Amino acid sequence: MYIAGGVILFILLISLIASMSSPASPLKLMGILFIKLSVGACFLFLLNSFSGDYGLHVPINFVTSAIAGILGIAGVVSLAIIQLWIIG
Repeated sequence: MYIAGGVILFILLISLIASMSSPASPLKLMGILFIKLSVGACFLFLLNSFSGDYGLHVPINFVTSAIAGILGIAGVVSLAIIQLWIIG
C-alpha cells in the first residue's frame, strides 16, 4: 500500500514540476487533480453500489480514488480485478 502511495506522490510531484514551465498555473493543476479525485470516488461508490450483491467491495480512500480518477473506467476495472482475484 505504501508503494502505491509513493507512486502517486511521485506522479504528483513530477506533474507539479512540469506545470511550473507550462502556461497553466499549479493552482489550476491542483484543482484538476481534486476534481479527478472526486470523480474517482464517485466511480468507486457506483461500483460498490451495484456490485454489493456479488460480494465485491472496493474501499474508497485516497489511493483508490486517485487510481480511479486518474485512470478512469480502466482504473475502476483494474481495482475490481485486484479485489476479486488477488485479494480475494
